[in-house]
Amino acid sequence: MTITRWSPIHDLASIEVDRLNRMFSNVFGEPLASGSWTPAVDIFEGENHDLIVKAELPAMKKEDIKVTVEQNVLTLEGERHFDSSVAKDQYHRLERGFGSFRRSFTLPTTIDGTRVSATYVDGVLTVTLPQRAEAKPRSVAIQ
Repeated sequence: MTITRWSPIHDLASIEVDRLNRMFSNVFGEPLASGSWTPAVDIFEGENHDLIVKAELPAMKKEDIKVTVEQNVLTLEGERHFDSSVAKDQYHRLERGFGSFRRSFTLPTTIDGTRVSATYVDGVLTVTLPQRAEAKPRSVAIQ
């Protein structure tokens, strides 16, 4: 597996942009629930050295989520709809984000993009990215 440097600047920039959008939405009276949001994601190495991506997508249907792998880039995208059963003027506080989202992650070249699988259970999307057979560690017998 190749080691990739993590740069928090990119994630911090998107958080700050979302924060500014919320601030201006509150000032100018636009509904807070519109726009985009960024779901929390954990990426870790599982058994058999597969990469596991877990994304928190509460209150979404699996039909509203799209997972693609193209040219070593994993993309998660979808849309969480605003609950219109409660009138907007009845809210005292509205912190959960609604609208569309898109997250992309560059994958190591050792990932086999043809065997990617995804499950969605209890608001958590789990994407399993298996490594290519030649990339997995193997023991060598000493003669």
